[in-house]
Formats: sequence, structure tokens, C-alpha cells
Amino acid sequence: MTTGRVRAFLRVAVRDRVSATARHAAATIERVFVLGIDPGLSRCGYGVVTRQGPELRAVSGGVISTLPAEALPDRLGVLARELRLLMSEFRPDAVVVERVFFQVNARTAMATGMAAGLALAAAAEAGCEVAQYTSNEVKQALVGYGSAGKEQVQRMVASVLGLSDPPRPPDVADALALAACHLTGGSLRRAVASAATGFASLPTGAGPVERARGWDRGGRP
Repeated sequence: MTTGRVRAFLRVAVRDRVSATARHAAATIERVFVLGIDPGLSRCGYGVVTRQGPELRAVSGGVISTLPAEALPDRLGVLARELRLLMSEFRPDAVVVERVFFQVNARTAMATGMAAGLALAAAAEAGCEVAQYTSNEVKQALVGYGSAGKEQVQRMVASVLGLSDPPRPPDVADALALAACHLTGGSLRRAVASAATGFASLPTGAGPVERARGWDRGGRP
């Protein structure tokens, strides 16, 4: 049986970094936790980001790994178990899973799709809000253009989350980027969703309608 494990690369003691003033303000400012998942069967990146007021901070990030030599059902079982443990440990308000838009390698695409499905199922089972974004959508939101390179994304994630160094490996950076994208784009998403609902209710023939498309495990206080 596979002995997959969660390897934490980013550990931030959130409570230790909070000043006395911030602790007093926390009584009236809700803290929101978002878990980002960069799906993969051999390497599945995860990153937890919290927002308290206007500030975003990384809480944890790492990689869930399985062994390619093991049987597929065993690998899926390990990944499913570790994802459920992440949901239980961090109790996120929302889970963001990367939507795979295109893959040249069919085998890789299938494995990534299975990993994404497990993440979505674990989030739904935990009762979390679930969202999906493509890599280009995340890059556009954080960097300003969808063709940004991985190093640019890593630097921007470090800047947005107040990290002294860009997060690595790329699996972790991508997962943190998903979570940060969700937290920074909430108002825009709600506006788009509201507009889409309004457009859908228009009578037929009302004119052209453009439809909107649709690292310490500090945990909660």
C-alpha cells in the first residue's frame, strides 16, 4: 500500500505575528481561510491563505505526493485521505481547485482530472464553498496578464502574501496563487454573477446579451 505523505514547505505561525492592536481588532474583523489546490496525482500542491481585514497572509503550503510505481487505486486512496485530512485540519471557508483547460499529454490530463475530482469531492463533503479557475485566469488576476511565467507568479504571490522569498516548489506557489486570487477577486466575481443572473432573466428578443462566464498549521483562532 502507498505511504503517501503531506510535505509542508511553508509554515507560518500566524498568531505569533499578530500585534496586540491586531488581536484587539480581530474581535470585530472576520478571518477567512481559503485552501488552494494545484491538482496532480504524483504531486498535488496545497496552500492555505487567510484574510483578516485587507491583509492576506499565507498560513501553510506543501505537497501531497504518491508513488508512480504503486497501483492507481492505492494512489487515489492516499490522495483522497490526505485531502480529507487537510479539510479537517484547516476547516477552510472556501476551496479553490485549478481547472485544467488544456493538456497535451492525455495520460497527464486524466491523472490531473482525477486528482481535481477528488479535491472537489472532499471540499463538497466538508461543506465548503468551491471555486475553480484556469491558470491563465489566476495569472491575469495576480500579475495582470495570462501569459506570465512561473517566476513572475511566484514573485507576485510573495508580494501579495508578505513573504520574504517566493514560495517554492511551483506546486505550492500555484496553490497559494489560487487561494489569493479567490480572496482578491471576490467583489468582482459577485458583481459578474449578479450581472449574469440579471441578463438571464431578460425576455427573449431584448437585444444582444453578453453572458458572464460563469505553512505552520496555525488554523483558526
